[in-house]
Amino acid sequence: MLETIIEGYRQRTSQNQEKLSFIQKRIYQISSVRLILFLAGVFGVIYFWDKGWIVILPVVLICLIPFLILIKVHNRLFNSKEYTEKLIEINRNELSAIDYKTDCFEGGKEFQDATHAYTYDLDVFGEHSLFQYINRTSTYFGLKKLAGWLMTPLDKKEEIEQRQEAVRELTPLIDFRQNFQAAGMIYKGKLSDGENLLKWAQSTTSFRHRQALKFLIWLVPCINLLLLLLGIAGILSYNALGISFTLCLLASIALQKKITLFQMSYENKLAILRSYIMQIRLMEKLTPKSRDLRRCYDLLYNEKTQASEAITQLSKEMNALNQRNNMLAYIVLNGFLFWEIRQVMRIEGWKEKYAANLPEWLEAIGETDALCSLATFAYNHPDYTYPHAVSEPFTLCANRMGHPLIHRNRCVRNDIMIEKRPYFIIITGANMAGKSTYLRTIGVNYLLACTGAPVCADSMTFYPAHLVTSLRTTDSLNDNESYFFAELKRLKEIIERLNSGEELFIILDEILKGTNSVDKQKGSLSLIKQFIHLQANGIIATHDLQLGTLEQLYPKHICNYRFEASIANNELTFSYKMQKGIAQNMNACFLMKKMGIFVEEQE
Repeated sequence: MLETIIEGYRQRTSQNQEKLSFIQKRIYQISSVRLILFLAGVFGVIYFWDKGWIVILPVVLICLIPFLILIKVHNRLFNSKEYTEKLIEINRNELSAIDYKTDCFEGGKEFQDATHAYTYDLDVFGEHSLFQYINRTSTYFGLKKLAGWLMTPLDKKEEIEQRQEAVRELTPLIDFRQNFQAAGMIYKGKLSDGENLLKWAQSTTSFRHRQALKFLIWLVPCINLLLLLLGIAGILSYNALGISFTLCLLASIALQKKITLFQMSYENKLAILRSYIMQIRLMEKLTPKSRDLRRCYDLLYNEKTQASEAITQLSKEMNALNQRNNMLAYIVLNGFLFWEIRQVMRIEGWKEKYAANLPEWLEAIGETDALCSLATFAYNHPDYTYPHAVSEPFTLCANRMGHPLIHRNRCVRNDIMIEKRPYFIIITGANMAGKSTYLRTIGVNYLLACTGAPVCADSMTFYPAHLVTSLRTTDSLNDNESYFFAELKRLKEIIERLNSGEELFIILDEILKGTNSVDKQKGSLSLIKQFIHLQANGIIATHDLQLGTLEQLYPKHICNYRFEASIANNELTFSYKMQKGIAQNMNACFLMKKMGIFVEEQE
């Protein structure tokens, strides 16, 4: 199945390369024809100069009209060339991603936060992160949406199932996903786009509700028409029309500065909207069945008017207003019709009708963008499975679960089974035997499950509690905070959240590793007992074999597992397979000796 997907990406790359070659050839041909037409026009004017304009004008038109038409064709071909180049880039990037090379995608470094409940511990953001592996967003709205899903995943069974349904629906729609991505890559936009449009949508209109101007845009054309008819009839002199014309023109000039600022502001907003119109049109062609995609589709409508139609209307109105840049049109239209103010009011009417929908349009684009990322992730991993969410706490059972960022040829898969509350798995084992990797494997897949994505497992059933980890606590020089104190703060946060009644799934690696062994053992035993008392669930990895004795005190709520290391022929080997029981072999002294560090033998 994976070979078919790889071959599909290769074929798409090849087809688009052929298309690109054809487009480049056409651009060269049209450029050559335009040059010939230009030279022919210049030569024709020179050659027929003595014949006068009766001969020269047809020659100019014969050369100029095709020249102007070819400019438009040339521009369309350049747009098609850029679009095709993006499609080639997309397919090449997917081939790299299947081989675990993700440098071409954004890693979301700006979302890294060492204080977050789990993202820092699980390498969710940054270089070679889970986000970088999944992220295919081509808009800032989609980037923020996908990051938000990973930072605050779903905790309701029904919502998870609805997002899974949307991801399933988009997964086979590779043409839609790639066209949507390519359209966004041409103009990726800015983080401030949404905020600027939202502020603009909420701002009041400055011309439309001024009663004097509303009166004038109807009065002026009527007076000028009447004066024109009276002049034609010989009842009044045309001077009256001239005076009215001049007064209207002077009034328009007085308002010119405000209208210029208005024009610049609206042109900026229109430029933002035009950049997303291709993605909007792609979405409007969908016939979605899933709830989440249907919601995005419905956000693109206002009183049965499609978002793309509304944006096209604004574009036409702005093009009409831009006639003011033509001096002759400016004088004639404003002098006779007070046209500029009329057009501004028409544009403000568009804003009053559609501006409230702008944030919704951007929301629809962002959510579809993020869903396309999850769908591409699902498409590239046909062996992954959609986990089954349950509504009653607590369950986390999975068969052959692996870490999605470890190469499929090297990934060792393990099971997990938690079917009651409270319940903790305590994992002991030697250094480098696989404990920390196993914890991250569980955490990452649990996060994917709560996000609505497929997971790296043969099967998985889970209850969506809130994930919290303590795997990589760091000290803070800025806050004058020690490593140990930082860890205590995280543990205190967990206890407080449990005391408040919040349902947590806890993953800890080597509790209280910043203190001495006696304090560490005593504190760790007390902490785990408190977790059991607070009806918590989770996994704890430790080198402290004494923690394994807790299974005897809580046989129904604690289970020991281990990762072993084997020493044979003076070599250390690992199976990375989890087994029941407490670890038997430790390897610290052996590794020290292998590195040439003296270890005193005990008598």
